[in-house]
Amino acid sequence: MLQITGISSIEELFSDLPASAIGVELNDEPLDEAAVKSRVVGELSKNRVYGRKCFIGGGPWFHIVPSVVKHLISRGEFLTSYTPYQPEISQGMLQTLFEYQSLVCELYGMDVANSSLYDLPTAIGEAILLSCRVTRRKKALVPASLPRERISVISNYLEPHGIDLVKVSYDGSGKLERSDLFGKIDETAASVYVENPSFFGTIDKDIEEVTEAAHRKGCLAIVGADPISLGMIKPPGEYGADIAVGEGQPLGSAPGFGGNSLGIMACRLESSLIRQMPGRIVGMTRAFEGGERGFVLALSTREQHIRREKATSNICTNEGLLAAAAAIYLSLLGKQGLRELARGIFARTDYALHALKKAGFAPRFSGIHFRDFAIATEDPRKINSRLAGSGLSGGRDLRQDFGLSALLFAVTEVHTKEDIDGLARAMGEGANGK
Repeated sequence: MLQITGISSIEELFSDLPASAIGVELNDEPLDEAAVKSRVVGELSKNRVYGRKCFIGGGPWFHIVPSVVKHLISRGEFLTSYTPYQPEISQGMLQTLFEYQSLVCELYGMDVANSSLYDLPTAIGEAILLSCRVTRRKKALVPASLPRERISVISNYLEPHGIDLVKVSYDGSGKLERSDLFGKIDETAASVYVENPSFFGTIDKDIEEVTEAAHRKGCLAIVGADPISLGMIKPPGEYGADIAVGEGQPLGSAPGFGGNSLGIMACRLESSLIRQMPGRIVGMTRAFEGGERGFVLALSTREQHIRREKATSNICTNEGLLAAAAAIYLSLLGKQGLRELARGIFARTDYALHALKKAGFAPRFSGIHFRDFAIATEDPRKINSRLAGSGLSGGRDLRQDFGLSALLFAVTEVHTKEDIDGLARAMGEGANGK
């Protein structure tokens, strides 16, 4: 291999690495399986595991994943399944994706859903591109409350197309500032994107004002909504959303280091929107002979599906396995289970806000919150350091993204009353609200 690569030694191969990275002495003697396992366990024991004590807001989030979800998606039919090009050998995966689409439509109050995208940021980018193709306009409005990584992905999607991305400021309750929105939205805008709940976890009770304002100017209303929150709040389809998007990670997928995301997208029943949907849509049909029910790719607008330069998106292998997990998860919970889950998280959020207020910490934004909430503090780093010393993973520092001296926390069904009380106690010890 050295001869083929044209180098003289192993050391030269790694010459671009710092000396500290390769100055570790290696055990030259071989180890048996038991010895290797013992050594690995010893190294891993140095890690600090927070588990249920993680309170980081902004996603990904820790939710309870029923064991049956992991069991079913571990089956070879799901785990090794690739793009279902050939329906005659892909009926199981196709039906699963069809059920996923149906559940998404019911959850978001929309008419048509695709069989998943990569994550929420790419779903937003794709939705805006869709709106520009339909309206033939080149401007999109988005909340200034989006985190930097979300804005970065959206910008990467829009910049090559020459689309102007305009940020709309937020008010003291975390929702879009109406005067700024009404001043920036005009007949050149293709779409207005709004999140409910917002990135800060606040719920906009008057969100119809946003969708109505978009429609008055002839542009599309794109709404990002957390799927679990829809167990208790009105779905986007009921207040005028043309396109709905979301992050499906909470639906049966555990957090991962940069992974385990699922992009949700759905739209209302209008051919101009449906035919511009990115990715794939699975449809149900009948066999020509015999009339048996079957499932096929009813719409595939990818460049790999012959479309080439006419493709609406270059999305390739998507999150089909996580879409299957979401379908299983939602089927297990059902309407009542999802409603109870959402109410439980809402109650925990409210309790956490009151507990932290008693400890001397005020919420950064007023109004109703779901799961995520920002807490004002003079020194976010100091607070997180104190929490780490108590074995807790604290909030997301909002100074870098928004210039806000605050921490974004989140609580879900995995957090008990004792967990939340422990958070408030750890933050309040010697802090006095600072």
